Amino acid sequence: MRPLVALLAGVALLLMGSGLLGTLLAVRGRLENFDDQTMGLIMSGYFVGFFLGTYLAPGLIQRIGHIRAFAFYAALVAAAILLHPVFVDPWAWGALRVLTGVGLVGLYTVIESWLNVQAPPDKRSQVFAVYMAVNLLALAAGQWFISWLDPASFVLFSVVAIFVCLAALPVVASRMVQPTLPAVPRLALASLWRAAPAAASGSLLAGLAMGAFWGMGAVYATGLGLDLQGIAALMSATILGGALLQWPIGRASDRGDRRTTLAIICAIAALIGVAMMFTAAQSQAALFGLFFLFGGVAFAIYPLCVAHLLDHLPVEDTLSGCSSLLLLNGVGSAIGPALAGAAMVRFGPSALPASFAIVLGALALIAAGRRLVRHRDRDHPSVFHPMLRTTPSALELLPETGPAPEGPDLSDPHHKDPN
Repeated sequence: MRPLVALLAGVALLLMGSGLLGTLLAVRGRLENFDDQTMGLIMSGYFVGFFLGTYLAPGLIQRIGHIRAFAFYAALVAAAILLHPVFVDPWAWGALRVLTGVGLVGLYTVIESWLNVQAPPDKRSQVFAVYMAVNLLALAAGQWFISWLDPASFVLFSVVAIFVCLAALPVVASRMVQPTLPAVPRLALASLWRAAPAAASGSLLAGLAMGAFWGMGAVYATGLGLDLQGIAALMSATILGGALLQWPIGRASDRGDRRTTLAIICAIAALIGVAMMFTAAQSQAALFGLFFLFGGVAFAIYPLCVAHLLDHLPVEDTLSGCSSLLLLNGVGSAIGPALAGAAMVRFGPSALPASFAIVLGALALIAAGRRLVRHRDRDHPSVFHPMLRTTPSALELLPETGPAPEGPDLSDPHHKDPN
């Protein structure tokens, strides 16, 4: 149990820092008079780096080991963070965001692959649930540091770097045996589409919407004129909504056709986006409530797509299929902030919730259309798991994708049949 606590403590510190950094860059970018399109491109850099890092991290970790790789990536991320206030330039920030994305996916890969080894086979689902809860709560907690210190100074960047360095302490000091990092093949996108078209399109479009939120949510809040506490409250409300409402939505989807649930929650999210457009200037409290509800339904879209895919993939293809779904979501996440930023330059802050309404409304129509075109029974019934998009290593914690528990070695001459 102690190794799990050390790993969860490390990821909590890491997520508090990375959650704060995204909001800090949005606020500081506004202070530096970066326009919304520029900020959208800068924020997209993180997801580009995250996408590249999924290919680069496994090779480095296998070559130098988990502990050294964690120290390497922590140093890379801390250095990139500290360079932001030194080079206050859009091009420099874009490059640093790419480096940050590469480094953070490496750190997540180390932690998640270690969790896979440390989690008992019969407790994998519980460990995964705790891990995702820690992720969401740490992200929400990190937002509030923006209201305690001056974002115009270098101090908050130093705080983020300190969190990253502190996250390394319980991991680097560990005496845990370093696990092997197996290669995770990806299922061809054509095969993914044939297995579950709603899951494939849902993952891509959910990436567009949620990438826009993570990249431009704080920029939107500054555009509305919210103070630092208001920005922290808006981002936290959305994250907490995602943490609290995923579970009941998931349980409902387990009892019926997931495409129906997907169509309903996307339609609700699209309507909430429309309501945000008209509520922003009327009532701040109502706007926060809408963002809470939006987080609750929008954060459930990607895990719902994963569950739908697992319902229709043979066991031997589950991990490779989920890895390909993650790839689609990452592509959408990289494009989303850039598109939302360009729209916000042209139409103002209200373009962000409008983009939510358009993208998720389209996904609602796709899911409903697939439901009407074809009725499907679940070939391999699975269970919904609340989650964030992280790395393929996290998906290995799911009972549906993880390795089967090892049985006794029947070739051992000392083995005795209990019967």
